[in-house]
Amino acid sequence: MNKKTNWKLPLIVGAGVIAVILLCVFGVQSSQNKAISMKERIETAYSDIKVQEMARVSKVYNLADCVKEYDKHESETLKKLAQSMGNGKGVENAQILVEAATYAYPELKSSENYQKLMNELAIIENTLAQYRENYNKCVERYNTYVEGFPARIFLDWTGYEKTHYERLNYETTEDAPQNLFGE
Repeated sequence: MNKKTNWKLPLIVGAGVIAVILLCVFGVQSSQNKAISMKERIETAYSDIKVQEMARVSKVYNLADCVKEYDKHESETLKKLAQSMGNGKGVENAQILVEAATYAYPELKSSENYQKLMNELAIIENTLAQYRENYNKCVERYNTYVEGFPARIFLDWTGYEKTHYERLNYETTEDAPQNLFGE
């Protein structure tokens, strides 16, 4: 009877040790998988910000072109009006020219395009603010997880560190729009 119970105790202890080791391995791997997933969300959120910033630059160029064309049309109309009045043709010709310019504005629709682009730019700015907020929330969740116990122990071993928040940069970048209204 003593020989039968002697082999059971080492077997139970061995199975317990193996179970604890497997539990530790799966716990570490689970922490690492969660950190990887959170890190990917941060990178995706950061990419979303960059996409919106590029869209903003594109809209600013379109807006500048629209304003230039609108400005050119108004300038030409005023020059024609001044020339007509300067030639001594009188108020009647000037009135006809003003009426013609009034009819030309709806056909050109530059002011509508300008307003549309301004609205799109405002939407992009609001979306950009939301993406930055989302990025910062992802970073907050990640940093809280990486610094929390017990994940901190495992993630320190595997090299996971805190990530920094997206701060607004007010300095001009090299690819920022320059001389928008110059020819």
